Amino acid sequence: MKKILIALAIGIMALSIAGCDNSSSDKERQQQEKIQQESISQAGMPAIKNFREKKLLKDIYEMRDQEGLTTYTYIVAENTGKLIFFGETIGYGIPAATQYTNPQQIEYRSGSNSHVLPQADPNGLYSPQSAEGTWIMLKDPNDKDVKPVYVEPRIIVSPFKLNIS
Repeated sequence: MKKILIALAIGIMALSIAGCDNSSSDKERQQQEKIQQESISQAGMPAIKNFREKKLLKDIYEMRDQEGLTTYTYIVAENTGKLIFFGETIGYGIPAATQYTNPQQIEYRSGSNSHVLPQADPNGLYSPQSAEGTWIMLKDPNDKDVKPVYVEPRIIVSPFKLNIS
């Protein structure tokens, strides 16, 4: 029993010593936490009751998931800002940097030390963290096939035809 109490006391002392970091970044973090606590006690949290934005985002996800959803894609002309009809598409554009799998994996080494490493997509390639392009599923005007098209300019994808002049 004495050995357990001694081990517990040593453990508590080690934790308290480890927690006494006097680095400038630790001091800044502590001061920022005090400011955040004060702002919450003075202003409080917003009285969100209807969660409208969350419900709208849920609706958007469910609408995007519809099978065979016909959409219309427009390119935004860089020099004029005008919309140019690009074609009939299905679904919405997918940013080129979107990855099918988690882009990172945690590799554990020696106890609690760990490193985060990049993970390849299922095709064996490593996608960038960001990209300008968008993949769209464009309906071929010559037949009923739908094919992936990579588009670099800014685009607008709409579930209905836009009235552009």
